[in-house]
Amino acid sequence: MAWPRFLQRGTLFTSFSHHHVAVFLLTFFSYSLLHASRKTFSNVKVSISKQWTPNAFNTSIDLPAEIWSSNHLFPSTEEATLFLGTLDTVFLFSYAVGLFISGIIGDRLNLRWVLSFGMCSSAFVVFVFGTLTEWLHFYSKWLYCGLWIGNGLLQSTGWPCVVAVMGNWFGKAGRGVVFGLWSACASVGNILGACLASSVLQYGYEYAFLVTASVQFAGGIVIFFGLLVSPEEIGLPSIEAEENSEEDSHRPLIHGAENEDEYEPNYSIQEDGAVTQAKAISFHQACCLPGVIPYSLAYACLKLVNYSFFFWLPFYLSNNFRWKEAEADKLSIWYDVGGIVGGTLQGFISDVLQKRAPVLALSLFLAVGSLVGYSRSPNNKSINALLMTITGFFIGGPSNMISSAISADLGRQELIQGSSEALATVTGIVDGTGSIGAAVGQTSMTGPRG
Repeated sequence: MAWPRFLQRGTLFTSFSHHHVAVFLLTFFSYSLLHASRKTFSNVKVSISKQWTPNAFNTSIDLPAEIWSSNHLFPSTEEATLFLGTLDTVFLFSYAVGLFISGIIGDRLNLRWVLSFGMCSSAFVVFVFGTLTEWLHFYSKWLYCGLWIGNGLLQSTGWPCVVAVMGNWFGKAGRGVVFGLWSACASVGNILGACLASSVLQYGYEYAFLVTASVQFAGGIVIFFGLLVSPEEIGLPSIEAEENSEEDSHRPLIHGAENEDEYEPNYSIQEDGAVTQAKAISFHQACCLPGVIPYSLAYACLKLVNYSFFFWLPFYLSNNFRWKEAEADKLSIWYDVGGIVGGTLQGFISDVLQKRAPVLALSLFLAVGSLVGYSRSPNNKSINALLMTITGFFIGGPSNMISSAISADLGRQELIQGSSEALATVTGIVDGTGSIGAAVGQTSMTGPRG
């Protein structure tokens, strides 16, 4: 077996400049902050359901009776919980639609502008949804639904943009391990959201939203002024130029055309010589690229399971085992720890094998057993955390790899060399299809019960 170039030469990290490190960290933490605000909602569902029910069913909140009689939303916590699941569903459907649109926009506008706008505007919506409405004691189902639909659309700007920026800076050599480590940003965001929520939950759930929204807004400002979306912005050669200049180019992980003379690169060179002006690929062309539809459908199935844990794990632990909400929030972190380790290790193995699919197939096969094992977890926090970590390894790991490294492979395959603006569109298609699957899963979980 021929070893990949980054192992042969030991240049995976030594070839990175401080610009690569800055891009890695900025994109990592920008998406972590977006995920932290999403995770906050799942971490405070118990508190929200209590707040939205009348005083006869709720003795945990000391408010005047007239406030409950005029402003409570639901007659019982069960109906409040059902509505929370509905909010998850509308968020995912709007997020899925937004991903398809954001990918196209990201390939045509400055990625830094799109990402910064999404972060700041989403932070404002989260503040209104969770903090301002509670401060004003203004409770409205339609307002909550409208705000959460808007939040889904705005949050969708994040993933296509950060993957495209990473794809502009990091080539296919060692992409599995680099993107595997970087894709831990979602899991780190979940951990950050859980920690922030549990630290201020004693003061009220509105402060959990306030803290995460404030940090996310500040992050959007930093992105606007600090992120370099491509090497060309500072006069460095593009990733494609560097890879094409290497004599020992290795076989790509996602196969494109067998004969590069069979297609015409989609770019033009300016007369003064140095700048490549790439033309964005169309949505239909992106869907027709080899591997895009199969991986998108596979990701839809995987994200359905992954987001069931994301949205409901703290709630499940609190209600099924009667653990305190703050303790359940902290314990749920172990699922994300498993996803971080799984994504990084499986990405490294796929780089060594120079194949992604066998690693994914094996991991998903073992995920079935881990799910069965976790469903039978006893009322013991240590055992539950161990089983949760194993489950996260086999589910979160493949999820991270498809949404990052494989999306970058698909968006950089040989058929579209010279059209780097395909990357955000392809990423939007893969993640958007995955989010539709997750939304369908939430619909089945929150649908009518007989």
